[in-house]
Amino acid sequence: MMMRRRFTAVLAAILFAATGLAAQAPAAHNNFRVAVYIPISAVEQMKDPAWLQSTWDQISSQVKVDKVYIETYRGQHFADDQLLESVKTFFTDRHVQVAGGIAYTVGETRQFRSFSYLDPKDRETVKKVAALTARHFDEIMLDDFFFNNTKTDADIEAKGTRTWTQFRLDLMDQAARELVLAPARAANPRVKVIIKFPNWYEHFQGNGYDLDREPKEFDAIYTGTETRDPVMTDQQLQPYESYEIFRYFENIKPGGNRGGWVDTFAIRYVDRYAEQLWDTIFAKAPEITLFAWPLLLQPAIPGERGAWSNLNTSFDYKKMIGRQQEHRPATEANMASVAGYALEQADAVAGKLGKPLGIASYKPYQSHGEDFLHNYLGMLGVPVEMTPDFPSDAPVVLLTESAKFDNAIVDKIKAHLRAGKNVVITSGLLHALSGKGIEDIVEMEVGNPVAVDEYWASFGAGGGEQLSHLSAARVVVPRIAFITNDAWPVVRGTANGYGAPLLLMHRYSKGILFVLTVPASLNDLYSYPQPVWAAIKSYLLADFPVQLDAPAKVALFAYDNHAFLVESFLDQEAPVTLAAVGYSKLRNVLTGEVVPASGKTTRGPLDGVQRNVFHLTIQPHTFLAFTEEP
Repeated sequence: MMMRRRFTAVLAAILFAATGLAAQAPAAHNNFRVAVYIPISAVEQMKDPAWLQSTWDQISSQVKVDKVYIETYRGQHFADDQLLESVKTFFTDRHVQVAGGIAYTVGETRQFRSFSYLDPKDRETVKKVAALTARHFDEIMLDDFFFNNTKTDADIEAKGTRTWTQFRLDLMDQAARELVLAPARAANPRVKVIIKFPNWYEHFQGNGYDLDREPKEFDAIYTGTETRDPVMTDQQLQPYESYEIFRYFENIKPGGNRGGWVDTFAIRYVDRYAEQLWDTIFAKAPEITLFAWPLLLQPAIPGERGAWSNLNTSFDYKKMIGRQQEHRPATEANMASVAGYALEQADAVAGKLGKPLGIASYKPYQSHGEDFLHNYLGMLGVPVEMTPDFPSDAPVVLLTESAKFDNAIVDKIKAHLRAGKNVVITSGLLHALSGKGIEDIVEMEVGNPVAVDEYWASFGAGGGEQLSHLSAARVVVPRIAFITNDAWPVVRGTANGYGAPLLLMHRYSKGILFVLTVPASLNDLYSYPQPVWAAIKSYLLADFPVQLDAPAKVALFAYDNHAFLVESFLDQEAPVTLAAVGYSKLRNVLTGEVVPASGKTTRGPLDGVQRNVFHLTIQPHTFLAFTEEP
């Protein structure tokens, strides 16, 4: 009997190794759901039951899958009705929720081409796809491509005197109602249709994406939280956007923002994929969609991470491999392994996080200006909470150049200041409002550029505290002219003794107006020496529960339950200092370690509130999560 048991155990081990079956299934996530999007090319491959079962085993053994979006159309390819039903049955038999997916694209070469929504043939195709998908699914999500970028002769004639932006907004609002929603609901009265918005939110209106009306028309929205790599991609999206864009869309449709969406494209090192997943969850997304089924089967290549490969970072490649072997012995790690490992890490802290906090920033619908500046500020330790409505209840409001699209913005600034609250405007907005009423609040002008390389802080007149000596590179900033003793440059940059304000302070009624100077190149925000940003943040975040003093590309995520995270996107270790109101001890959520304050305190320049100071070190591409320890 003993020999038989040993033989059975050995045989089982051989079978696991030979077949690659998982030794154990990954645990369910407690704080969010995980979905996988299946593009039509993979749906077609699922005609082969063996391929479907094999790929399911490879993915589900690495990450707990709660839901799949099964695509019915992409690039002139339609899914077969019978195939859709058989694929649905495969997943529902495994207790996985199913929904439909549509990619309304004519072609997906490297330059995307949309449908021509004035062309009768294209319009019929769009309606046909909506009805087809609704017949099979009670829930449908539109992939990134529900926009318009054609300029056919018919488009040019129909546009008339409208701008291309207004023409496309009108066109796509009509297409949404008449070509997608109406046919889908006629085919299936129960259907819920979700529109997934991609990551380039600053330019949506130029292609007909309507962040104002479409979220009201569709049953729900979804957020593209894919930021990929800012160096190798032309969009240059900063990693903080994986968090911030979800928060913005959550404020556009509260409770109707179903989740975030991340892909595996354009990354130089595997940690970058994990970071996008983490930051989506840190934004409190209730669901995350992994794009796409075949991409999750690709090998997990470490990439250009040699500088930190032997450090104790949040994404530990060796530990990921070990986890993968536990779940599926004798197989190679794939991107599903990376997703499963990263999402388990996020799940371990997500339940400790309350409602996200950030400096309220008003970005009107269909606006742009100083594009994606909010995400650069997030990378500098300034938590930002964008909203499409003016946040009149917020103690501080941040306004970038995009606020110029609100014709009543000057009156709103006045009202906020009269209520005893503060407003931060950028140099870009100051310039845009010149001659449009801002002079009734403060007389300032945006002048010629200056290349600064020394930095100073001063709360009043006279000499200032030197924040740094000569920096490695000069930063070109516009010089803002102000009236002496009417406004105060509390942070300055100088060049050969000639100064340019970086943060101006002006008292109006019961509030304070700050003007934040934005360099000619947004990336030069990272070139300011660290003490410069520490000084700026002491004003911008004066009422914030915790402030972060750290090098550029270290972010702070804060929550209303005294929890917060610090995340480094740097390639090297960095010292960080936290100044917190009311915190005397911190508890590391992941390790349980209690971190006492250093014994030192600091006071804010405006309110004099005492803050306890904590000194920490953070490893590259790592996050630290803390709660207040009583």
